[in-house]
Amino acid sequence: MTLERNNLTKAQAMTVAAIDDRLPDLVEARDIVESFHGMLRRKSSGDLEGWIERATNSLVASFANGVIRDRAAIQNAIVSQWSNGQTEGQITKLKLIKRQMYGRGKLDLLEARIVGVP
Repeated sequence: MTLERNNLTKAQAMTVAAIDDRLPDLVEARDIVESFHGMLRRKSSGDLEGWIERATNSLVASFANGVIRDRAAIQNAIVSQWSNGQTEGQITKLKLIKRQMYGRGKLDLLEARIVGVP
């Protein structure tokens, strides 16, 4: 349901069409999520209030409630040019390596796996 419509195989397109016919609430939820993605990509924070009103009465109401609670952070994420995605990715990678090594080695082995062996 979240794939680009132009990249679907024939079988996937038929499945999506069947879902669209039988589950209009799910189609609306998909459209709401797509409009949120579009708002982030276009950096248009003016659409946030309208989006919240639309999303609160749909299947994504719990997500909309989270957006309401963190409205200031969402507003800043939409308008800001900065992102901490690279930092979060490095932290995730570090935590994965740490979990894989649990109980097996000390700091020198961890450093070798993260930085590489000289």
